[in-house]
Amino acid sequence: MRSRQLSVFRGPCAVLTDLDFDIPQGQWTSIIGPNGAGKSSLLQAMVGLLKWDGLLTIDEVDLSKLSAKDLARKIAWLEQGSRGSEEFGDSLSVYDTVMLGRLPHQGWLHLPTTIDHAKAEEALKQTDAWGLRSRPLQQLSGGERQRVLLARLLAVDSDILLMDEPLANLDPPHQADFLKWQKSLIAQGKTLITVLHEIHIALRADHLIMLNKGKMHFQGSSQDPQTHQALIELFDGRIRLEKLGKDWVALPD
Repeated sequence: MRSRQLSVFRGPCAVLTDLDFDIPQGQWTSIIGPNGAGKSSLLQAMVGLLKWDGLLTIDEVDLSKLSAKDLARKIAWLEQGSRGSEEFGDSLSVYDTVMLGRLPHQGWLHLPTTIDHAKAEEALKQTDAWGLRSRPLQQLSGGERQRVLLARLLAVDSDILLMDEPLANLDPPHQADFLKWQKSLIAQGKTLITVLHEIHIALRADHLIMLNKGKMHFQGSSQDPQTHQALIELFDGRIRLEKLGKDWVALPD
């Protein structure tokens, strides 16, 4: 995915301006920045929820030229703080919630196919939510609901996965599972784009894009010393980076 002079709007106001970035295919890119930097707005523009100007392409194809269904097949989207039962209905089961991820692959009024059911089952098992499949979504805890919504994302089986705060409400074991899912998806050739506040996990990504006050602050490899320095500057020197084994962690300073 590539952008050139990208500006994103909420109503008449530009919340992001003049962004140039290149997101490598088949790798994990994490978008980070202070509160209000425009991270969620960027993901919402990518899935057509916010108006944007400039150039935004996938495989040299302008996103504005894709139909809504083609875009939904190409990009799967996990929204920050999904409304859960308010969004999907009080009585919708976990299984039916995940099956919604297959809608871009179905015709009008067509019943789910064997492939659709297989993808839903695979996604639920991958997120450790198969045992929840018959329960109403509204009865789940926040962490359980988040795993179900991640399963719905995986069920789409798209080339690009956008995740806005995917670790919300997940306990440490399921955060560790999330990292395993990432590796598995990368091995399948998927492109992953996450917005994360957990900097120590964002640093596990291949690339970082840093936003601040609606502008590009820096982009680069997560292992590059220049990226680390830019990250410290992004948070006004209030963090420091330390190496723990083979991984980098961010600590308050």
